[in-house]
Amino acid sequence: MTFLLLAHIVAALFAPLIMRIGRRGFLVLALVPTVAFIWVVSHLPQVYAGEIPTETITWIPQLGLNFTFRLDVLSWVMALLVSGVGALVLVYCSPYFARHAAALGRFGAVFVAFAGAMFGLVTTDNTIALYVFWEATTVFSFLLIGHHHERQASRRAAHQAIILTTMGGLAMLAGLVMLALVRGGSTSLAQLVASARAGTLAPDQPGILTACIVLLLIGAASKSALVPTHFWLPAAMAAPTPVSAYLHAAAMVKAGVYLVARFAPAFAATAIWQVLVLGLGLVTMIVGGYRALRQYDIKLLLAFGTISQLGMMIAIVGYGTPAMMLAGCAMIVAHALFKSALFLTVGVIDWSVGTRDLRELSGLGRRLPLLATGAAIATASMIGLPPFAGYVAKEAALGALVDQVATGSVRDLAALTAFGLGSILTFAYGLRFYWGAFARKPAVETPPGHAITPLIQTPPIFLASLALIGLVPGVVEAGLQPIAQIPAANPLTTPGAPNRELITGSGGLLSAPGHLTLWGGWTWPTVITGVIIVAGVALFVARSHVSAFQRRVAFLPDPDHSFRRSEQAIENFAATLTS
Repeated sequence: MTFLLLAHIVAALFAPLIMRIGRRGFLVLALVPTVAFIWVVSHLPQVYAGEIPTETITWIPQLGLNFTFRLDVLSWVMALLVSGVGALVLVYCSPYFARHAAALGRFGAVFVAFAGAMFGLVTTDNTIALYVFWEATTVFSFLLIGHHHERQASRRAAHQAIILTTMGGLAMLAGLVMLALVRGGSTSLAQLVASARAGTLAPDQPGILTACIVLLLIGAASKSALVPTHFWLPAAMAAPTPVSAYLHAAAMVKAGVYLVARFAPAFAATAIWQVLVLGLGLVTMIVGGYRALRQYDIKLLLAFGTISQLGMMIAIVGYGTPAMMLAGCAMIVAHALFKSALFLTVGVIDWSVGTRDLRELSGLGRRLPLLATGAAIATASMIGLPPFAGYVAKEAALGALVDQVATGSVRDLAALTAFGLGSILTFAYGLRFYWGAFARKPAVETPPGHAITPLIQTPPIFLASLALIGLVPGVVEAGLQPIAQIPAANPLTTPGAPNRELITGSGGLLSAPGHLTLWGGWTWPTVITGVIIVAGVALFVARSHVSAFQRRVAFLPDPDHSFRRSEQAIENFAATLTS
């Protein structure tokens, strides 16, 4: 693993020289994440046999800090997404930047460096190294979001993103340091989680443990754009589209989801975890979906949709049951595929006709039939239609929630209701996106556009086609099942832990009672899915009334405006104090 990180560093350093050959230099840079992808795939037998590849490099021996890397199943899945999608996006950059040729050397260098930092983040086992990689992705994303630094919108978006995510990262660092101290100085993620599962992590210091959990979740919330820090993500759409497709669909924003998935087996039984993860996650799902319905820029529509789905994923993986973890990991994979495909599709449309405003787009489905077909598959997966990956993951989550509601918990019923409402909004804005991008609108003429090359269409179509893994849910379940298994010593099984009836499997593991399936019979999840489809279609049909209502009624203050005012107030206070 270390040699792959070094390869990314070397490629980043030499990228300005490589890019002197022009935009085809992106194809050369794509070889680095491609090699990483092949290496990750080659270790499939070892990882699933329990022979976890591990590497350690001494860093600060006096403090017991080392760069330790472990490729367990969760890291394997995340590394596969980070490297595979990264390689495809770099291939996409070659034709995309044909008419955006400014500072390609810098862009290529920062992009590859970001890919390397993200690879390190999902494979490291050292908490301090995790923070180093976490902040490295923050710095590199700042540079990528602000690529067009001559534009005020790009500078403001980059500034906003780095302020919010750095503040969250510092909170996370405090939580990680406190965890290491209560564990006797251990900085191993695996050891910290194991100690928490066994109930030996600060058993006599519940207040300290609660503070650690809160600080960790602040870091996850800021990185994955949960309410109230969600507003930085739509602003970041000022970045070039390849950045949006990679950072804001498959990589950076998944870091918060990864952190929650990593610590969920340890802390999901605690009250503060449940309140913050479910509360912030499900509220974000609804707020993001609601805001997506009023967007006319199809890239912004996808950005608010991403906020919504990030909230959903964090709520699912953080729920605390193996069944929900299985569904959440399936959704992580599905989301990375369909959302990166849709962002790249928007990039192709913008590249061809020069606009992303759905009021100016018409008839592109006939002009770009292959792209429209790929986008249809990706959209169907996003809104949860069979037989695609997004549908399989959503049905698994619904099934797990229905099982939880059967225990009589008000919290579980509220979670199911919020999940259903968020899914209705997802269905509606998914239809709005596809209609806005590709449908023929009688009052709008088809805009003139440039010819599309096969190379720029291939990555989004290929990524969209991977949603067909939903046709083999058993294979996907077999791949993700080890993540959803937790040791029987997990505190979730302790007496008094609410709604945690798990099924004991072989080897002392608690295995998920839920499954990934295309058809589970006429059950409550099937009925709920039918309601979601009908209500989502109705909401889309009434889109003009919905938009008018949103223009008249504002439930929440503008967070972007509030952020700028608070910054100005801090600057004024600092100036007054220091003068």
